[in-house]
Amino acid sequence: MSTLRTGPVIGLIVQIVVLALLAGSVGLGTAGWAAGLAYGMVLCLLLSRGLSRSAARGLSPADRVTLSRAILVGGVTALAVESFSRPAPVAVMVVLTSVALVLDAVDGYTARRTGTTTDLGARFDMEIDSFLVLVLCVHVAPAVGGWVLAIGAMRYAFVAASWVLGWMRGSLPPRYWRKVVAAVQGVVLTVAMGGALPGMLTTVLVVASLALLVESFGRDVRWLWATRRLRRSTRHEIPAALVHGAVSPSHSGTVPAVAGLGVGKTELLLPWPEHRTAVMARRGTARV
Repeated sequence: MSTLRTGPVIGLIVQIVVLALLAGSVGLGTAGWAAGLAYGMVLCLLLSRGLSRSAARGLSPADRVTLSRAILVGGVTALAVESFSRPAPVAVMVVLTSVALVLDAVDGYTARRTGTTTDLGARFDMEIDSFLVLVLCVHVAPAVGGWVLAIGAMRYAFVAASWVLGWMRGSLPPRYWRKVVAAVQGVVLTVAMGGALPGMLTTVLVVASLALLVESFGRDVRWLWATRRLRRSTRHEIPAALVHGAVSPSHSGTVPAVAGLGVGKTELLLPWPEHRTAVMARRGTARV
């Protein structure tokens, strides 16, 4: 059984401090406190478990940036839950979300600059991104429409499908467009939350972002389906370059190694297409 690590515990303490500051400034009731504390404790436990499983000594510089972003997401979560019983402090939520979105670009850059890229860091980054999008969708759903929940649920639906359909667990070739589409979701939902645009224009933007997300997931699902037999024919993943014709199998039928593709076990553990690119980004291979 994993033990609690210093970094995650400090994160939990800072999360409580952030909740206290929100309670003292904009107000936070029982529901908000309960949601924020539950989020902080689950984050602490899961991150400690991840550190233990990866045999890491502690959080890397990039992980600390991601943890800071996760704490901001905890504040947004508490305020979003509180908004079901009283008007939400929209300005504060927009600021917290905006800073969290900016830090999303900082942690990957920090990992590359410090040479501390890790599988755990990529997974941590992915989970915080996906949870923030889900929280934003739940918050704006009453104003925009329940259909917006499809944006937040899509990644989790993809994961659930991969548990049932083995061919969906394969690696995907790096595609920077995935990261762009993922970033668009956060920005558009933040704009919708802020209510700065007319209702109809906001709806159009959210519909457009959902369409981009469907296209991105759809393209990757089609790729996984089209290459399922190739990937099943060998014990290891077929390099993405092979499927695209960059390399060809040897006459013996074995698949040659292709350096620098970043395709392997990590991506098999991260079934959200948008964040397989995050793994590549932390390894410095996403931007080509």
